[in-house]
Amino acid sequence: MADALSVIPTSVLRNLSDKLYEKRKNAALEVEGIVKQLASSGDHEKISAVINLLTTEFTYSPQANHRKGGLIGLAAATVGLSSEATQHLEQIVPPVLNSFSDQDGRVRYYACEALYNIAKVVRGDFIIFFNQIFDALCKLSSDPDANVQSAAHLLDRLVKDIVTESDQFSIEEFIPLLRERIIVLNPHVRQFLVGWITVLDSVPDIDMLGFLPDFLDGLFNMLSDSSHEIRQQADSALSEFLQEIKNSPSVDYGRMAEILVQRAASPDEFTRLTAITWINEFVKLGGDQLIPYYADILGAILPCISDKEEKIRVVARETNEELRAIQADPVEAFDVGAILSIVRRQLDNEWEFTRIEALHWISTLLNRHRAEVLCFLNDIFDTLLKALSDSSDEVVLRVLDIHACIAQDPLHFRQLLVFLVHNFRVDHSLLERRGALIIRRLCVLLDAERVYRELSTILEGEADLDFACIMVQALNLILLTSSELSKLRKLLKQSLVNAAGKDLFVSLYASWCHSPMAIISLCLLAQTYQHASAVIQSLVEEDINVKFLVQLDKLICLLETPIFTYLRLQQSAAFKILRTRLKTVPSYSNGDQLKQASSSNPYFQILHHTGSQITEDGDINQGNENLQNGINFASRLQQFEQMQHQHRMLVKSQAQS
Repeated sequence: MADALSVIPTSVLRNLSDKLYEKRKNAALEVEGIVKQLASSGDHEKISAVINLLTTEFTYSPQANHRKGGLIGLAAATVGLSSEATQHLEQIVPPVLNSFSDQDGRVRYYACEALYNIAKVVRGDFIIFFNQIFDALCKLSSDPDANVQSAAHLLDRLVKDIVTESDQFSIEEFIPLLRERIIVLNPHVRQFLVGWITVLDSVPDIDMLGFLPDFLDGLFNMLSDSSHEIRQQADSALSEFLQEIKNSPSVDYGRMAEILVQRAASPDEFTRLTAITWINEFVKLGGDQLIPYYADILGAILPCISDKEEKIRVVARETNEELRAIQADPVEAFDVGAILSIVRRQLDNEWEFTRIEALHWISTLLNRHRAEVLCFLNDIFDTLLKALSDSSDEVVLRVLDIHACIAQDPLHFRQLLVFLVHNFRVDHSLLERRGALIIRRLCVLLDAERVYRELSTILEGEADLDFACIMVQALNLILLTSSELSKLRKLLKQSLVNAAGKDLFVSLYASWCHSPMAIISLCLLAQTYQHASAVIQSLVEEDINVKFLVQLDKLICLLETPIFTYLRLQQSAAFKILRTRLKTVPSYSNGDQLKQASSSNPYFQILHHTGSQITEDGDINQGNENLQNGINFASRLQQFEQMQHQHRMLVKSQAQS
């Protein structure tokens, strides 16, 4: 310090800390001259002493005017050093940077002014301090003092000019700082950061694209800023980067895909649209790089295809089709299980179109990677069964298509129908609302005879007798009325003359025993009239209840439909009388009334022709054969009576309890 005092007059030091700016400025000019003279003589030791004096006695002084004088003095010393200033920057710059956080706004202002003048002298040589300068400017961009902000902006522009022309700038050292600052929410800081990102990206020798994953999320975060200007600047920067990605042969799609997936779920519409647009381009450009991220990308797309905004829906649906068109192999890190997990979750989505597309993906995977999908069947099977209760018919039909595809294997076929019956048992409303649709569709997809045989086998051993009766009645009504089961009805009509018809009749009979009306319908369909008569005669008074009469009413109504045209042709006169009694059926309340009605009804008289059988031509053949075309009707009747006995015992038990 003694060396410094020997070269700087006391009056200069006094004026350097004066409260008047002009005196401080004049003192600084004298310091500049002194340093210039020392530099010309090569006395850098005294120059260091002068700088040290300005730092310790002035910039770190508790007196604000001293600090102001110290800053202007350091800038003057740098100007005096001119081209030789570089070797003293380690002394000069740190105290100036320290002053950026000074409590006095005027000191911060003079710190900006001082560093501006220093930077003008040393230019690219002060790049070694870039991160500290950047961090300081970042904080000053939101300074509460407007004058400080203005001074910081001037300094910022100069630093940008210096960086763009420098070959010493290290993007690798800068990115960690940018990554740390990009999450700041202050609008001034955000503008500052976007400005720097844009400037650095414009420099050909700086590879900002290679580091885009480090700050991409921060840019996307700015798209929802309350300031229109910031949103616009962020969007402009993102658009430029996306264009660069399209033109670049090497891009790290993976890390960015993770960010885009998160942003596609943003509550902000503009952010979602931008994210889904980027994902769309990535799917087109990314190729094999994106295979490990297919599940996550799909998880972002599926909700967006039902977005309330049309622009988002259009892009998302296009992206969905692009992604589905890509043929990927599980051996290439294509994770079938992860994709199934995503689509399973989307089956609970509130929007119908998303649920439909999720099912479309399951179908696609089944077609392309059946073995892999079946490995994860336990993970999705319950969800697929639950989807049968969906409010949308189209969703239910697609679910059934998937179930049918899975059920091509005998094991899964049995499993499907067992689970289906279970679902109907625990949710009777599903049977009422969707039963017909589900059964009819499965009959189309999986062969009606196969479906009905398996259902009959399952229901034959059903422990819940009430449910079994309801289920059989539902299956019987579908059998009698659905166009999809016309071939099955045709086959049953040949039960007495055809082996295949006989086998089907016997197969269904076992479970149809749960419902008297179902058995009678089956017999009428199979034209086993003599056995139908025997079934009716076997009924006891307690079997004739309200439920029975309701089912009887339905049967008589069905006799007027085209399904039973052949029956009406065989006994047209009897049918006319039967039709006239149709309205009286619901009023019957006990077995005697039913028998009375039956005795006066020609149709039931026909059924009660003991020892007679009606042929397909309507002729009545006499003969009391219990075995016809291999069908042991005596055994069948016994089977029916045993089942009805179980039902009667259940009714008694329920009545007692």
